[in-house]
Amino acid sequence: MFMGEYKHNIDTKGRIIVPAKFRDALGEVFVVTRGLDQCLFAYPMDEWRSLEAKLKKLPLTKKDARAFTRFFFSGAVECEMDKQGRINLPAPLRKYAVLDKECAVIGVSNRVEFWAEDAWNGYVEESEESFAEIAENMLDIDF
Repeated sequence: MFMGEYKHNIDTKGRIIVPAKFRDALGEVFVVTRGLDQCLFAYPMDEWRSLEAKLKKLPLTKKDARAFTRFFFSGAVECEMDKQGRINLPAPLRKYAVLDKECAVIGVSNRVEFWAEDAWNGYVEESEESFAEIAENMLDIDF
């Protein structure tokens, strides 16, 4: 399980450090793709395969299903960490998530997310205001 929030910078070659606490769970090779809310999602291979199996079941006849799977899979790349725990994020993914320098790397249960730090801070600020309301609207979750 991934949890926590870390701040790291992307270097001039497009590399970012994966937090040490995430490295073992991500594994040697994992998948990074375009996520929702203009961030990147990173999945360990077993999670990726499970997600892929679920997405394959979406009906090809539904326009939204085709659009989502195209968007999600066309941006996906396998990543491998170097000895310093860094990965190279391809330019199209960095462009999508507006990852220039300062980044937030967060753990979200079964995945890691890479955010532009300003975007993450804005998201947190906006979400804090409605967190109680969001929690109230969630079904069958007992804290």
